[in-house]
Amino acid sequence: MAISRDDVVLWIETCAAVMAGERAYLIELDAAIGDADHGANMDRGFRAVMEKIQGIADQDIGTILKTVGVTLVSTVGGAGGPLYGTFFLQAGMKTLGKMEMSLLDWTAALGAAVDGVIARGKAEPGDKTMIDALSPAVNALQQAIEANETLAQALKDSAEAAKRGMEATIPMVARKGRASYLGERSAGHQDPGATSSYLLLKAAAEVWAKD
Repeated sequence: MAISRDDVVLWIETCAAVMAGERAYLIELDAAIGDADHGANMDRGFRAVMEKIQGIADQDIGTILKTVGVTLVSTVGGAGGPLYGTFFLQAGMKTLGKMEMSLLDWTAALGAAVDGVIARGKAEPGDKTMIDALSPAVNALQQAIEANETLAQALKDSAEAAKRGMEATIPMVARKGRASYLGERSAGHQDPGATSSYLLLKAAAEVWAKD
């Protein structure tokens, strides 16, 4: 079982629908510890992606993901643009020329994406950022490979790990980004970036976990 190019396009389309549907929720989360614009920014970025997706749907996976990244960089405001742009650009670099991905391919792509976000944002696990959802997701994929799990189960494990990482940001005191200005007052709130990251991986599991 593999993830086809069409599966990747469907994932991107699903992400756009999710960001539109969760726009108000992400705004609410960001209002507590940020600029209250994360939901609007992510929705705007993925709307712009949707305007381009059909024009590149016949390209390889890497080209599709890189196009998503470039589009998000140019349309998503705040820190989210460079970070999510980097995420998709790095994943695209790992999948250039591929028309389908195995579990190993996706793990490598997601790992490169997370490494890129870490390098760009200078955040690490525990800083109360999107890394707190993304890093556990990569670890879960790597463990699934070692355990010889199916692609579908690995994707579900990855999304669940991201969810736990997202929820773990609630008691954290932010050390990066706008939320860090609040100091101790940032504790008790779920990080919006970790939430949007979880939503992307949850969408991947729902779209790609077919067995």
